[in-house]
Parts: sequence; C-alpha cells; structure tokens
Amino acid sequence: MKCAACGSSSLLEGELMDMGDGSMIAFKLKDVSMWKSIFGKGTRKVNAYGCLNCSHLQLAVDFSNEDRDRYRQFEGVQPGFLERINSEEE
Repeated sequence: MKCAACGSSSLLEGELMDMGDGSMIAFKLKDVSMWKSIFGKGTRKVNAYGCLNCSHLQLAVDFSNEDRDRYRQFEGVQPGFLERINSEEE
C-alpha cells in the first residue's frame, strides 16, 4: 500500500481509538439501524495507516467477503425494477 498523498510506501499501520468511553471507532453501514449497530451488527473495523514521509492519515474499512459479494452487485448500471423482481423469483 502506498500513501494517497505523496506516494511513499513508508506507512505505519495502526488503529483509531476513541478516548471517551474506550470503545473502538467503527464504520457503520448506512442500511443498518442505529439499534443494530449498538450491538455490533453492521459495523466494521477501521484500520488506520500513517505516512512517515508526509504525516498523511489513511483509513481503510475491514470488509468481509460476504460484504464484498453483497454490495459488489450494485456496481455499474443498475437493473430495472422489473428485472430485479423477476430475478428474485428464480
């Protein structure tokens, strides 16, 4: 992985930390309710990378393979409403 700002490969991996209540900061999926996210549903770990060269901070979400399969289907041209309904019946 390279720094998005300067292109250096001198990145240090770390984690974001909330100094308030001690819980980790997480990425919450938009389609998950706040109540579910309180119990850990629909949240993903956030990895942080700091550049030694320019001090830029990069964040990366730790998605599961299930997340990739589920959300990757929405890349590109969206199918029409009728096409989606007909594909769910199969």
